[in-house]
Amino acid sequence: MKYLLALAASSALIWTTPAIAKNGSASPDLAAAIAADYDNTLEALFVDFHRNPELSYKETRTAAIIAEKWRDSGFAVTEKVGGTGVVAVMENGAGPTLMLRADMDGLPLVEDSGLDYMSTAKQVSIDGEEKPVMHACGHDVHITSLIGTARQMATRKDQWSGTLVLIAQPAEERIGGARLMMEDGLFSRFPKPDYAMAFHVSADTPTGKLALSEGITYSSSDSVDIVIHGVGAHGASPHRGKDPIVMGAEIIMALQTIVSREIAPLKPAVVTVGSFHSGFKHNIISDKATMQLTVRSDDADTRAKLLEGIKRIATNVGRMNGLPEDRLPEVLVSHESTPATYNDAELTKRVIGVFASRFGKDVFDNQPREGMGAEDFAYFVAPNTDVPGVYFSVGGTPQADFDREEAGGAPVPSHHSPFFKVAPRESVTLGTEAMTAAALDLLAPKAE
Repeated sequence: MKYLLALAASSALIWTTPAIAKNGSASPDLAAAIAADYDNTLEALFVDFHRNPELSYKETRTAAIIAEKWRDSGFAVTEKVGGTGVVAVMENGAGPTLMLRADMDGLPLVEDSGLDYMSTAKQVSIDGEEKPVMHACGHDVHITSLIGTARQMATRKDQWSGTLVLIAQPAEERIGGARLMMEDGLFSRFPKPDYAMAFHVSADTPTGKLALSEGITYSSSDSVDIVIHGVGAHGASPHRGKDPIVMGAEIIMALQTIVSREIAPLKPAVVTVGSFHSGFKHNIISDKATMQLTVRSDDADTRAKLLEGIKRIATNVGRMNGLPEDRLPEVLVSHESTPATYNDAELTKRVIGVFASRFGKDVFDNQPREGMGAEDFAYFVAPNTDVPGVYFSVGGTPQADFDREEAGGAPVPSHHSPFFKVAPRESVTLGTEAMTAAALDLLAPKAE
């Protein structure tokens, strides 16, 4: 992803918006008010969320705390939307509707960050197994910041007009919560947004920095299962069976040709086999093998070609090995899927202008996009919703940590690592200030 440091420096994108100048979204007391709120309220909330993470679809305690804090700020709150999701609405006169979203689930990891408030939590997952739980992706920052944003917006109602919708979304880590909230009537039971925004704290970005760009921001993701039905036999008599492990190996190797030989070289695409299981004993040919895949792309056509290619290869490897039609490999696309996330061009330009005016052009970080991570925020801003959206990043790691790594010291822990940690004060306060400034601009009263 090409972040817009260079563009933000251009005269086309650096401007003091009338909304900021007239209505005070860049008022000098905003940063001070957020800093004071962090000391008095938000820090304790963050530590509590971090110590008590909850797994996807099981975020009941987290959701209850968020709902309570939003009610305390004067929002009308609805719980249990799409499972454990929370929706808060504040109507404040005529104007557009803005939706701000934070995800709230943790990950099944044993935390080893060394923080004095690190998690020791365990929880029974939706799979029925007890697992350790850790906020290893920064969702504790997101929900704390959105509580902070709610509190700032509630005290500044004279500076904006319209409707503010806040959502605490479950199960982002299993890319299912946004879809469930949409299926539960998010845009019909509650005011449909004219704009939608979210942010992610980034361990790869220095504290004090923001990153956002037009267009592709996160890839699509599809979880695919392949079930290979073989014919069991003695390992010493392979001619009497149909070996699903051999067929699986052939499928795995052939899958790599989809990206290398069927997708255009300049189209990003990934097919990764993350799991391959079969058999129980050295000398037994199993009658079944299973594979789990993650499939990533940046556009709908490539996504469709990848999924079609996986099915074609799997079924025809079965045919090539002499399996009957009713025993061909099954290809199952999981509900854990999301389309790609795109930032709306016009809205992104406007938000960049707000951030540049608020923080200065040096706030933008221009790291290139290196991986194909996915985000189910895409469901809220997909083309069929007609809702323009912006998703940005907030720096979470002090520059000194990057400097130490560069000098041969300890590496900066990545997301989804048991060692993951961010600087909470810097992350929460910047995220809150950026969200509040953008919200005040987008909901600025029109001049009479």
